[in-house]
Amino acid sequence: MKKVSIIVPCYNEQEALPIFFEETNRILSSLDYENEIIFINDGSRDETLEILKNLACENLNVRFISFSRNFGKEAAMYAGFCNATGDYVTVMDADMQDPPSLLPQMIEILETGEFDSVATRRETRVGEPPIRSWFAKRFYKLINKISDADVVDGARDFRLMKREMVEAMVEMGEYNRFSKGIFGWIGFRTYWLPYKNVERVAGETKWNFWKLFKYAVDGIINFSQVPLDISSWLGMVMTFFSFVFLIFIIVRKLCFGDPVDGWASTVCIIVFIGGLQLFCLGVMGKYVAKTYMECKKRPHYIIADSNITNVKKVN
Repeated sequence: MKKVSIIVPCYNEQEALPIFFEETNRILSSLDYENEIIFINDGSRDETLEILKNLACENLNVRFISFSRNFGKEAAMYAGFCNATGDYVTVMDADMQDPPSLLPQMIEILETGEFDSVATRRETRVGEPPIRSWFAKRFYKLINKISDADVVDGARDFRLMKREMVEAMVEMGEYNRFSKGIFGWIGFRTYWLPYKNVERVAGETKWNFWKLFKYAVDGIINFSQVPLDISSWLGMVMTFFSFVFLIFIIVRKLCFGDPVDGWASTVCIIVFIGGLQLFCLGVMGKYVAKTYMECKKRPHYIIADSNITNVKKVN
C-alpha cells in the first residue's frame, strides 16, 4: 500500500492546529493509503508544541519536529522533505489556506502516471490587500523574465510530489532556499490545479508586506544574475556620460572662456552618482553575503525535540 506524507510548517498556530488536524485526518481516513502528518514546529512561542505533543500521543500517524528557534518556513519545509517517508509527499499550511479537500483529486491525478507532481495555484486573490496583489503579480512576471526558474503566478507551496521529486528537492541542499524557484528549476512534469483563494481559518498571518518583499528579493537573487548585470551596465553608462560631460566642459572653456559655474548642479550630480554607486555595491553585497552564508556550511535547522526515531539532522 502506498503512503502519503504531509509536511506542515507551524509557527504560532495554536488556534488553527486542532481545526487543521481534524479536517486533514478526516480526509486521509477516507483514502486507501497509509499516511503520516509531519508537523514542524518552527520555534513557536505559543502552545503549538504542546498541542503537537498531545496530537502525537493520541494519533499514531502524527510526527513532529521542534526547532531550537525560528529558522523560517524554508528550513521547516526542508526538514520535512528530509524526514518524509511517503511515496507521495506534500506541503500544507496549518491555517487551512491549502484546502485538504483537494488531496483526493491530487492523488488521483498522480495515479494516472502522466505527472510527477500536482501543484496548486490560486485563481483569484479575493480577500488579499490590493497593493499586495499588485506587487505579487509584478514579482511573478519579473522573476520569470530574468531567471531560469518557472514560477507560476499564484503558485502555492501546496503540491503533491512523487518520491523522485522529493529526493531531488533534498539534493538541492543550498542554505539560501527559495522553494518556489527550486520546484520549477528541477523540472519534472507538473499538473497545475487551480482553486479559489481561501482565507485563514484562525490566527494571524506571519507574512507582512516587508517580509514578503524581502522574500521576493531573496528569490530574485537566488535564481538570477540580472541584478549584477544591471549594476555593471549602469556603471558603464554613467562612466560614458561622465566622460562626455567632461569633454563638454573642456571645449566650453577653451572656445568660450566661460567660467565653470553651477555648484548646485555639480553637487546634485555627485550625490546622484554616489547614490548609484552605493546601490550597485548593495546589490553586489547581497550576492557576496549569500555566498558567505553558503561557505559557512551552517545547518539548515537545529532540532530540539522530536518523536521521530533516527530523525535526520541534515547540515
